[in-house]
Amino acid sequence: MIQVKNLVKWYGPNRAVDDISFEVPQGQIVGFLGPNGAGKSTTLRILTGYLPPTGGSASIAGCDVLTQSIEARRQIGYLPESTPLYPEMRVEEFLHFRGKLMNMTRADRNKAIDYVADRCGLVQIRRRIIGQLSKGNRQRVGIAQALLHDPKVLILDEPTAGLDPVQIGAVRNLITELKGKHTILLSSHILPEIEKTADRVLIIAGGKIKADGSPAELRTQVAQGARILIELKAEPAAVRKAFTGLDHVVSVEVQAREGGCRAIVSPQDDCDLRETLGQTALTNGWLIREMRNETASLEQFFIQITADQEHATPSEASLAS
Repeated sequence: MIQVKNLVKWYGPNRAVDDISFEVPQGQIVGFLGPNGAGKSTTLRILTGYLPPTGGSASIAGCDVLTQSIEARRQIGYLPESTPLYPEMRVEEFLHFRGKLMNMTRADRNKAIDYVADRCGLVQIRRRIIGQLSKGNRQRVGIAQALLHDPKVLILDEPTAGLDPVQIGAVRNLITELKGKHTILLSSHILPEIEKTADRVLIIAGGKIKADGSPAELRTQVAQGARILIELKAEPAAVRKAFTGLDHVVSVEVQAREGGCRAIVSPQDDCDLRETLGQTALTNGWLIREMRNETASLEQFFIQITADQEHATPSEASLAS
């Protein structure tokens, strides 16, 4: 549904997007992540027809975004980070206005507005003035206008930015409900939201795609750095000596605690040492107060995979957003 091939974008001497390629199949929700200056916003602007690429190609539902720009835009529902709404208009009035811009007939607009109002939770507020709505409800209006012409692709840029936890949950649930009928490219800096919503994650840094996979697959890639935390009623020196001598242990860090210590054990790849550590503690007569895996998160992977961009030269990183 979305196809990007060898996409390049230069701003003068600065290469913001550096030969990236990816595809998004129909019905998938893809989280698109990247630090500031990564090239994420530039890529979204190219896909939505706001910027031409310097090289390569991109298409939406088979329509080239450069040579078939109008046709490609008809396939897209777009929610920018700052939703462009007219605060003096009523919700229903604004949606009719957006429908007219899309050359929808009055009958089609009426039917579509009824549908998006129900889908986006706007039924009770459809005749209210937009400027009097909460930010969460304004975001719902923004999503509704993106859905109005029943696009094949939704591109949502920071749809939960500035919302409170309840509003974030409501928008997240709405996006999840749209899965299947619409292909969704979701840009966000709120990594837990991406983990809960996206089927797949693309991470861009320094203008290049650095990672591509499901949240679970990306977490697995940093699982080798996962550690076991175990708190014991024991002498720190004895714990360090006993745990360091175990098979498949890479390193042991021991911190003294009141009445005992906490050990942080780093195992070799794919080794679960919890039973071994528990048995060692039992053999030595140590009381275990707590033991748990320090599981890898998408945030850890994001930090790890984008760390190189922090060391990029100004010419490599500037204007990449």
